[in-house]
Amino acid sequence: MSENEDPVNIAVRVMSFNIAHGLGMDGVVDLEKTARVIEESEVEIIGLQEVDRFFSARSSFIDQVDWLSKRLGMYAAFGANLNVESEELERPIAQYGNAVLSKYPIRYAENHKLTQVIAPIGNNEPRGILETVVDIKGTYISFFNTHFSLKDEELKVSVLELLEISGKSRFPRIVTGDFNAPPRHEEMSRIKHHFQDAFLKVKKGDAYTYPSPYVNQDTREIFRPATRIDYVFTDDGFEVSQAEAIETAVSDHLPIIADLVLTKIPGRTKQPAKTQSIKL
Repeated sequence: MSENEDPVNIAVRVMSFNIAHGLGMDGVVDLEKTARVIEESEVEIIGLQEVDRFFSARSSFIDQVDWLSKRLGMYAAFGANLNVESEELERPIAQYGNAVLSKYPIRYAENHKLTQVIAPIGNNEPRGILETVVDIKGTYISFFNTHFSLKDEELKVSVLELLEISGKSRFPRIVTGDFNAPPRHEEMSRIKHHFQDAFLKVKKGDAYTYPSPYVNQDTREIFRPATRIDYVFTDDGFEVSQAEAIETAVSDHLPIIADLVLTKIPGRTKQPAKTQSIKL
């Protein structure tokens, strides 16, 4: 260990989960089922993608961030990447984006908007990276959560922006998200020059996350996980003791968890640059 690193031994279980606003493979929105999967996994920090706040009738216009925070008894931060003014004056702005839930206090949160590459066809959804600083019993962790584009041109730009944004952190780093790209994609290889893939560290690179397993009883169509596009990345201050995809049909993506142990941190990371307690 170098002289500017402090030895530590902090264990934390993290999750990445694209919840599809609670829409299950059966076509039914049921956020309670989503909450139960999270609860039963006993995770401590979670990166959620495709989360609604007052968005539309599809999720009953509820604030899913607030609902999950209260249901699970966790701190929460939200990064809205899509904001839509409601035609009904009494309704708040409809929002859609990424969230972080944590059993530990979230001291700081900032949503970084990613550069869009507009295409004439396809999905031109705005994207972002939600940066948080989580206080784990006095040790600060930078926890980033994102959802990247399906378009290769935009993915390339987003990866560069992720590396730039996360590279400014003074704390040990964890990155979660739906990257919409398999492990052998060129841009995923670029990320792995800077972060370690938790699943590869425990030799589970074949733990596919999309689509979730499901049998449609009406059409007899069978869905099976066929690719891995959801990730937990860490810097080399963490050791990975275990990682797995949880089999469930409460979303079209499988949630993934990783048991991490922070074994070293740079000596300069005693206090965050600024603190901001956030619970939505």
